[in-house]
Amino acid sequence: MASKPTALIVVSHHRSDSLTVHIGDVIAARLKEAGYEIDLLNLHAEGFDPRMTVADQPDWDDRDKVYSPEVRAHMERILAAGVVIPVFPVYWNSAPALLKGWIDRVWNYGFAYGRSKPKLAGKRMLWIGLAGAGDGDAFSVWMKETLDRVLREGISFYNGITESAVAVLHDAEGEPQIVDAGGNFTKGEALTGEQRAAHYAAIDRQATEHVEKFLALD
Repeated sequence: MASKPTALIVVSHHRSDSLTVHIGDVIAARLKEAGYEIDLLNLHAEGFDPRMTVADQPDWDDRDKVYSPEVRAHMERILAAGVVIPVFPVYWNSAPALLKGWIDRVWNYGFAYGRSKPKLAGKRMLWIGLAGAGDGDAFSVWMKETLDRVLREGISFYNGITESAVAVLHDAEGEPQIVDAGGNFTKGEALTGEQRAAHYAAIDRQATEHVEKFLALD
């Protein structure tokens, strides 16, 4: 009997009650329903330190360097997964320090890159960012292009993962945030009551739809 495919969902947020953590749970439930084994990696809850260490600094003369036990354990979790889905808040048009540090320390020389036959080739990767900017914000187009270039091309593709995508869930704060062409920022009233509940239910659906479309789930 063939084993179930494994999805590694990497949640990067400092609050356990955040929308980011919630969306990670929503995605995990949908993938479990579709027959995936789930490895839910909550970086903050597991105490991952994003700061580079001497033990995990690349050695350009030794691509077979043995990294720290913590990093090697994370490498094994990546290797065991067919699908990797980071879920994170968009900070300054990029990933937060917690997720960036995970990439810095774990996606390291000799493991994720630096070999003629990439160890991560054949995996699929979907980056899901949560942004306060509204979908109609002119700035959000540039933000999505930046995320796509840095994450999909600069990380996934660079490390041999050719099937990857970036999805953005907009208006994550539940209040209109718009930056116009002149750089002027305006923020509307926060949603409350039934409107707020409906808004976040829609974000749940969008997250699920992004996953279903990327993985072509039945």
